[in-house]
Amino acid sequence: MEVKRGRVVCSKAGRDKNTFLAVVAVDGDWILVCDGKARPLERPKKKNGKHVSVTNTLLTEEQLATNRQLRGALAALN
Repeated sequence: MEVKRGRVVCSKAGRDKNTFLAVVAVDGDWILVCDGKARPLERPKKKNGKHVSVTNTLLTEEQLATNRQLRGALAALN
C-alpha cells in the first residue's frame, strides 16, 4: 500500500510504539508523522518507513488542518 499524505500508520518501533500517527509528508525512505498532541503539526517526527505499518485509513485535508481535528480523527482509531 502506498504511503502518502493523510495515510494513518501505526508505529512498530521507537518511543511511540503501537500508536497511530498521520503522515504529513514523504521524503524518500523517510516519512514525517504527527499525532496532534505529543507531535503537533508544527514539528513532525521523521520516521523510517520500515518502522511503521500502513493502515487502510486515509484522512482528508480538513482533518489534517489543525492539531485538534487531527487528534479527533486519530482518537476514533484508538
